[in-house]
Amino acid sequence: YFNHKMWLDMQGIGAVGLPCGPGMIPDAGQAAALITDRTRAIVLVTPNNPSGAEYPAGTVRAFYDLARARGIALILDETYRDFDSREGAPHDLFADPDWPGTLIQLYSFSKAYRLTGHRVGALIASEDRMAEVEKVLDTLAICASQLGQIGALWGMQNLGPWLAGERAEILARREAAARGIASLDDWRVKGCGAYFAWVEHPFAESASALAPRLVRQAGILMLPGTMFMPEADPQGARHFRIAFANADRDGIARLVERLRGWDPDRL
Repeated sequence: YFNHKMWLDMQGIGAVGLPCGPGMIPDAGQAAALITDRTRAIVLVTPNNPSGAEYPAGTVRAFYDLARARGIALILDETYRDFDSREGAPHDLFADPDWPGTLIQLYSFSKAYRLTGHRVGALIASEDRMAEVEKVLDTLAICASQLGQIGALWGMQNLGPWLAGERAEILARREAAARGIASLDDWRVKGCGAYFAWVEHPFAESASALAPRLVRQAGILMLPGTMFMPEADPQGARHFRIAFANADRDGIARLVERLRGWDPDRL
C-alpha cells in the first residue's frame, strides 16, 4: 500500500518492491533473494490493497519463517481481515509461542465499523516493540481523539451480527465485480477481494493518462496502477485499482456497462 512507502520515504528508509506472481500472491523464496544485511522488515498486506488478493495461510507462514530465520520483523497489515472470504482464521501465526520476536500485526477499525476519518486502529507486537511504538505515537498524536476509540470498543461489544451482514454484502459485491469485469473484452481481472479489484486494461496508453479521461467521458473514477507500483515498473501503467465497496450491485453493473461502451479515442 503506497502510504507505507510514503512514510518510509519521509524517514529516508529505502523500500524494496516485491513483485507478485499468479493470483497476485508474493513468493517468500523471491523475497529471500532481496534481503540484505540492511533489511529490517517485510511488510505484507492481506487481504491486499490494491489487488484484493487473500494470501494463503501457507504463504503467510513462509514469510513468517523467513523473517524469523533472518532476524527481521514481519509486519502483517490485516486492515481488511473482516472481509476475507474464507471462514475461520486466515493464518495461525499467533499460535506460535515465539511470535512476539518476529510478528507485528496491524488492523484498522475504519472499515469494520465505518469509522473512516477517526483514525483508530490496533497494533499487536511484543512488549519491547510496543514501548518503542508509544514513543512514536507520543510525537504524532499526543491527544488522540477518544471518540473513535469509544466507537471501536462499542462496535466490538455490540456489532458482531451487523458486521457479519456487512461482510456478506461486500463478498456479494466482490463476486459481482469479478464476474462483470471478466465479461469485458480484453480486460483481465488479476485480483479481487475485500474492497478492491486489480485489473489489466487493454489499451496502449498508460492508466495514468486514461484515468482522467474515464472521469470526463464515462463518469468512472478509479486509480491507475502507477500509484501503487515503483516508477520503473511498466506494469503500473497496465493496471487499474477498482474500489467497489461503496457501490451496490446495481452500481457495479452500471460500471461494467460504462466500461464496455467506453472508447478512449473519443474526443
